[in-house]
Amino acid sequence: MDFSIFERKNCEIQFQEVLALNGVRIFIKREDQVHPQISGNKFWKLYFNLKNYLETKPENPMVISFGGAFSNHISALSFAAKNLSIKSLGLIRGEELSAKFQENPTLKFAEENGMQLRFASREIYRRKDILSEKLQREFPDALIIPEGGTNEAAVLGVKMMLDERTKHFDYLCCAVGTGGTLAGISRFAETHQKVLGFPVVKDDSLKRKIAELSGRENFKMIPADFGGYGKISDEVVNFINDFYQRTKIPLEPVYTGKMLLKIFQLAEENYFPKGSEILAFHTGGLQGISGANAFLQRKNRPQIKFCQ
Repeated sequence: MDFSIFERKNCEIQFQEVLALNGVRIFIKREDQVHPQISGNKFWKLYFNLKNYLETKPENPMVISFGGAFSNHISALSFAAKNLSIKSLGLIRGEELSAKFQENPTLKFAEENGMQLRFASREIYRRKDILSEKLQREFPDALIIPEGGTNEAAVLGVKMMLDERTKHFDYLCCAVGTGGTLAGISRFAETHQKVLGFPVVKDDSLKRKIAELSGRENFKMIPADFGGYGKISDEVVNFINDFYQRTKIPLEPVYTGKMLLKIFQLAEENYFPKGSEILAFHTGGLQGISGANAFLQRKNRPQIKFCQ
């Protein structure tokens, strides 16, 4: 298998200062730049999952995973599988999507990459352990990757988001969905660094899951759901548009937009000690903007103005 699609240099990723306020400086690390389709943290979370699997030389290589209607993980995995010349299957939350998935830019992109799509009701989708067992029996040679790509291999991949340039920062920040990125940053952070995770979903099991994967207690969770997972508020959209006007950095409204908005609010409230330097990781996901704007347009609400 040709794994060259993943041969990227982390040192090419840009750092940019985006705010100086109340004696603190906030920087962003542009993980969205690592690859145009396998974007941000998905690149690193898939790296060892796919590399380790392909090194076993499976007879019938195939990858299977789970995601919602606008899943960055499904989008990235479908593209990676296509370029690695292996089959892929996505188990998608929401059986109502089966009749209209071609209208969904994320799912249409995944299918165009050759991913087979199956749709499950939300009730069945929640039982992913049972679904995984059934799929493994159906496809015994397949690699089944958890929702969001979060597992031990993903945590090891996230280590590559940290390097010599990240070591001096006082705070390391990332948005939290399934928790793998925060777990990796927490595990491999320097001893002096505080790690902040900004969950965009309400899930009481997240902290325990992250602690188990991290093995450390150096992280804190600060909710940044702004109305709930997948909900897009006008406040977040207006922040994203203003942020782009000032910095020329695009954000998306489910993860990075909410995280940066919350970090800015914390800085205004003097949460960070004077002299602190904060690093926020841009975890990509810009592919979801077109779907978000289509939804906002139907509701006659403000849209994200910049083009991808």
